[in-house]
Amino acid sequence: MIKKLLIANRGEIACRVIRTAKRLGIETVAVYSEADRDALHVYMADEAVAIGPAAAAQSYLVMDKIIEAAKETGADAIHPGYGFLSENAAFAKALKKAGIIFVGPNPKAIEAMGDKIESKKLAAAAKVSTVPGYLGVIETPEEAVKIADDIGYPVMIKASAGGGGKGMRIAYSSDEVAEGFASSQSEAKSSFGDDRVFIEKFIEEPRHIEIQVLGDKHGNVIHLGERECSIQRRNQKVLEEAPSPFLDEKTRAAMGAEAVALAKAVDYDSAGTVEFIVDKDKNFYFLEMNTRLQVEHPVTEFVTGLDLVEQMLKVASGEKLGLKQKDVTLTGSAIESRIYAEDPVRNFLPSTGRLVHFRPPFLGTENGITTRLDTGVEEGGEISVYYDPMIAKLVTYAPTRIEAIDAMGQALDAFAIDGFRHNIPFLAVLMRNERWRSGDISTKFIAEEFPDGFAPPVPEGRVRDVLAAVSASIDHLSTTAAGSPSRCTGSLSAFPVTVWSSWATATWSAFGSRAAISRCVRRSAERAPGESERTIELNSNWWFGEPVFEGTVDGEPVAVQVRSILNGVHLTYQGVEVPVRVFTEREANYLAVMPVKEKPDMSKFLLCPMPGLVVSLAVEEGQEVSAGETLCVVEAMKMENVLKSEVDGIVSKIHAEPGDSLNVDAVILEFE
Repeated sequence: MIKKLLIANRGEIACRVIRTAKRLGIETVAVYSEADRDALHVYMADEAVAIGPAAAAQSYLVMDKIIEAAKETGADAIHPGYGFLSENAAFAKALKKAGIIFVGPNPKAIEAMGDKIESKKLAAAAKVSTVPGYLGVIETPEEAVKIADDIGYPVMIKASAGGGGKGMRIAYSSDEVAEGFASSQSEAKSSFGDDRVFIEKFIEEPRHIEIQVLGDKHGNVIHLGERECSIQRRNQKVLEEAPSPFLDEKTRAAMGAEAVALAKAVDYDSAGTVEFIVDKDKNFYFLEMNTRLQVEHPVTEFVTGLDLVEQMLKVASGEKLGLKQKDVTLTGSAIESRIYAEDPVRNFLPSTGRLVHFRPPFLGTENGITTRLDTGVEEGGEISVYYDPMIAKLVTYAPTRIEAIDAMGQALDAFAIDGFRHNIPFLAVLMRNERWRSGDISTKFIAEEFPDGFAPPVPEGRVRDVLAAVSASIDHLSTTAAGSPSRCTGSLSAFPVTVWSSWATATWSAFGSRAAISRCVRRSAERAPGESERTIELNSNWWFGEPVFEGTVDGEPVAVQVRSILNGVHLTYQGVEVPVRVFTEREANYLAVMPVKEKPDMSKFLLCPMPGLVVSLAVEEGQEVSAGETLCVVEAMKMENVLKSEVDGIVSKIHAEPGDSLNVDAVILEFE
């Protein structure tokens, strides 16, 4: 067995590998850039080595620095995680030359499957179903347009050396191909150091289903079932689950057999994933093979009972697989939510900042349901612009799919993150989406369900009542603690308050003590026609400063995220986000006649929508532009964002240059 393992990665996957290595008694070595000096994986490892500046191209992607760190610390093996050097055949060869074990497949397999153009040719030769497309290298936008015209729209432009949604664009017209080709090339170059792209037919209403394979160095290869990864945005996965609610046993066996055949064709000897596009009739087509551990591997671990990192370490040490295909069974259902540092109400633009609060939900097993969190951050840490926006993976496992989904919804409600915007409210809404819950999904799901983008839902019914009750209760606690004579006369008294917002302006009474609110009553004078007086039984041991209000409402558990704002609190529950201020009736009457401060007109300015780096400017001062015309490209968290003009106009002044690092809402240019 390997004695000392260096993890050539960062974030949650570095922490994930370290945990299994420690359990197996293997010493661990972390590497870190200047931006990750205080990162969690650095403190979890037995040793840590600095490898350079924040930019991955100068640290995590520099093979010589990684190998030198291994030699310096006496590490006899390196696990690459995913991303960075994980699918770099040259790195695997360099490790072999240096006498260091690469915890991954052999270089031949990486070369064969890592190049998406060559992998499709090999798949076809191995009689694996493939998507129609052009597998040659494309040199110019004009050539790309001609090829796309011949294939027929829509088409997918993809980076040959890519993965993780980087360097990928869907195009529905020749104009979109020309623009997407340039963006894909640029993004592929910055992410993988390889700007080659190819084009293939985009399958309409597709499902993205992948097969986990596992091989050893003795010719044994098995598959561990499938993962459904159809819930995606910008070709990047958001939710994953195992098993798929769509596949039947016959299709699962057929896909598994083709995945194993392809793996055997390249002598695959580690954990890897064969990805397929599946149409509505269960026809499946080879998409690509990822010769590494996948982000979504935990859902497979839950339903199979296997630790994939452990299997990789044992295979790399030369051990035979201890399993035959007949030994693999899928039990229960697992759901994974990717927690991203991005703002869902601003078209999911990247968000950065310091983690003021990072309080996960209950982790472990309770009542037959297990909740797991894989993360590389902790409270007080900082989310940087230099790396991928995913900060954690929340996973729930239960006997049935619906139980796993319900558990995920509850866990998301109880997961408090503050300091920057994140996608937990969006994920919480997905957990209540009936189409998702029914399993009627495709890779177009998010675009179809949220055609105008995501906006937090308006509180209605039980959600409204829970938020109002919590608001009144928090106000009761605060006024009781302050001893305010204008609102209450003692810790057990009742008092009327007005919960003031656009969704619930009504008078409530709160009863209880500082430690446990017992009742919250919506007074009959404020009820809607035909509505009876609403009495809510609410119990909680919440205390000031805690970011989550946990308790029961009418006997059912609830978790409401609480953040202080001026004269009130900001509450988040089941994806609903509302600022709430509680007033006496007199205060509420005064507020109703207060003038509303108008926001300044910023329509003449192009503002940077996220912290990022200006890659290029497409216009100059004095130039006339039309609505929809590209103005600027900003890179943030390894993704390029094309900013376009919303109106016709003339550029009067440019305030930024390529290479500038901008904060959110910084002015890039202005119009006349």
